[in-house]
Amino acid sequence: MSSRLKARLKLARDTFTLDVDLDLPGRGISALFGHSGSGKTSCLRCLAGLEQADEAFIQINGEVWHDTERNLFVPPHRRPLGYVFQEPSLFPHLSVRGNLAFGWRRVAASERKVELDQACQLLGIGHLLERKPSTLSGGEAQRVGIARALLSSPRLLLMDEPLAALDGPRKREILPYLERLHDELDIPVVYVSHAQDEVARLADHLVLLEQGKVMASGPIGPTLARLDLSLAQSEDAGVVLEGVVVGHQPEYGLFDLRLPGAVGPTLRIAHQHLQVGSTLRLKVQARDVSLTLAQDTTSSILNRLSVTVSECHAADNPAHVLVSLDAAGNPLLARITRYSADQLQVQPGQRLWAQIKSVALLT
Repeated sequence: MSSRLKARLKLARDTFTLDVDLDLPGRGISALFGHSGSGKTSCLRCLAGLEQADEAFIQINGEVWHDTERNLFVPPHRRPLGYVFQEPSLFPHLSVRGNLAFGWRRVAASERKVELDQACQLLGIGHLLERKPSTLSGGEAQRVGIARALLSSPRLLLMDEPLAALDGPRKREILPYLERLHDELDIPVVYVSHAQDEVARLADHLVLLEQGKVMASGPIGPTLARLDLSLAQSEDAGVVLEGVVVGHQPEYGLFDLRLPGAVGPTLRIAHQHLQVGSTLRLKVQARDVSLTLAQDTTSSILNRLSVTVSECHAADNPAHVLVSLDAAGNPLLARITRYSADQLQVQPGQRLWAQIKSVALLT
């Protein structure tokens, strides 16, 4: 049986009720996404045991932490988890080394999954070990906080909007380190955020919460492409694709990427340094996709994909429609005018060409 994180939670408060049934992968990053007040942090606090739901069943990779039917509740200090808050909350009287050692020393040597040197290397903080928290930038302090959480050798890592308190440059500084955690550690992560681009860059699995209920839960790519969800109506609406670098045109500074299910190169990316064979995550905004009846080889737009229309849906702007597309098994979204949709007679099952004006490289 594959490892899973299961949580059935019902928590009633005066003006808010959380009622969710989560079944998440036991590895990788699962993102809880939604507006403020949707229940994201309440879910996280229940997983951590910091808040007790009225009705609950929480199981992490086969180990039950909370089951109200059996009157079972594992207290927070006995749950092998790490919790990263918006603010790192480092001990001000200790050096960075002292902060890291605090959690690390509490884990028996035989049970340690992450060593001190490994955490420092993953988060790029080896040069900070002798400094006090007051001398650190916001991004440095948050990286130390994440390292401290990892050094408790958790079976689950909870992250509650860890980038929310950082400005743009500090966010860009820390995101590559979060990607390294994803790639190099086999610790499941539940990541709370209300920033769609952040989730698109990091998450494997997406849970959309609205008013305490789960509106959708599934792999990041297909879930972002669902036209029945509010995600598709936002200005940032788009899909996440993963491609493998299969070629290089150095005279133009272009790299060729192949998408899953495709035979040859399907996208071209302008970039200085990409390694052939590497896997890249991309975001394609719906507003950057146009549709044509035939392949236009005279256009300056480099990326053209053969697609099949899956469905059409009204957009928030009455002049627009949203079109869900299938590109050899890869989901794609297009936001076009209703006029263009009528001119092309767009309908489910129709074969078209999608022209992608811009591709955002997320990794």
